[in-house]
Amino acid sequence: MSEAPIDLSALLAEAAARGARYLEGLDGRRVFPDEAARAGLADLMAPLADDPADPEEILALLDRVGSPATVASTGGRYFGFVTGGTLPAALAANMLATAWDQNAAFEVMSPAAAAIETAAAAMVLDVLGLPAEAAVGFGSGATMANFTGLAAARHALLTNAGWDVEEQGLFGAPPIEVVVGGEVHASLLKALQLLGLGRSRVVRVAVDGQGRICADMLPPLSATTILCLQAGNVNTGALDPFASVVPLAKAAGAWVHVDGAFGLWMLASPKLRALADGVEAADSWAVDGHKWLNVPYDSGLAIVRDPAALRAAMAASAAYLVDGGPRDGANYVPELSRRARGIDIWAALRSLGRRGTADLVERGVSLAGRFAARLRAEGCDILNEVVGNQVLVSFGEAEHTRRVIAAIQRDGTCWCGGTVWQGRTAMRISVSSWATTEADIDRSAAAVVRLARATN
Repeated sequence: MSEAPIDLSALLAEAAARGARYLEGLDGRRVFPDEAARAGLADLMAPLADDPADPEEILALLDRVGSPATVASTGGRYFGFVTGGTLPAALAANMLATAWDQNAAFEVMSPAAAAIETAAAAMVLDVLGLPAEAAVGFGSGATMANFTGLAAARHALLTNAGWDVEEQGLFGAPPIEVVVGGEVHASLLKALQLLGLGRSRVVRVAVDGQGRICADMLPPLSATTILCLQAGNVNTGALDPFASVVPLAKAAGAWVHVDGAFGLWMLASPKLRALADGVEAADSWAVDGHKWLNVPYDSGLAIVRDPAALRAAMAASAAYLVDGGPRDGANYVPELSRRARGIDIWAALRSLGRRGTADLVERGVSLAGRFAARLRAEGCDILNEVVGNQVLVSFGEAEHTRRVIAAIQRDGTCWCGGTVWQGRTAMRISVSSWATTEADIDRSAAAVVRLARATN
């Protein structure tokens, strides 16, 4: 450390001021950094020095070089990868929580973190209309949320079959069958891989023209089956027909897990909730906070109807660990030491309330529809039914569509990614940020149309 005293208040105030300037300048800059900004990152690659450095100089360097090279994903014209922005209350709470620097593993390590996460869990279940008795774990994102929910499923099914998977592992265990839709997301397959359930062992079920699982194509299910459904197809935004499928699974004794990384938030809207009718009868759900709820990275939620199954799958013990509090966070997610992610969720939901949360979701759907309508009116081919925040666009032949996507990404007005969906090369638009306005949509759509015509 430097021998000179550090004026912590001044340093933090300077960091806040730089952060505010960054956010206030997003509307006037490119969404994706230009080549010069990216080249400037070389200034951060100096070898480690022998002597300490001034924190203010470090902050200034980071801002000068790093800020221009960021992707403006927290602004209003980033439409890639279902990436949300950051609500003001969640950002401010995150900054305070970082200053607190709490370890949320056990209540004895932070009574504040435990209490806030308890409150955040109750609000999440309330706004989504999921069972009040369910347990909620605060993890890093949908991949770990899927992992956590599926670990609880693995525990429950094998316990019912007379096998203690936490003690004995999977060697010699009764087999578990995993059934997924034909357009299952990669994060869920990764979770299965990590759990030892395998990616290629899954039974894939045919989907319809929007990517929804076909109920009449389900294989026989049993008490050793995990059925994985989707709330929000990653390309189309479509939701599986839960009301038709979940009762079949429950009658067979199967566990139903729902990957709802972004689409599950549609439950918060009275206008949109019917699209997910029946999802509340599932056994576990995964959903991101850093997508449609717009809290800072990283934030994911694992929700499990049976708290005992979740705690049994996640619990760890050692002589030096002091657990037994009402909310020991390590019993709900894989991590022991972790930041108190629930604080951001708590702040977001307290700032929004039920109506604000519903409006956040409904505006995203409305703006996605506006984007689709603008492009369709100019002759672009919209491939999906825009029921959520996802829009798929084709500009004709695959190669032409790829050229248009590349041109849009170079242009910098907005940023959209590419995909291949049901054999069609398409541009994928995800409207996920609270900061996006109708003006952002119109400006972006005009740029897309201009660039599509210029590449002909």
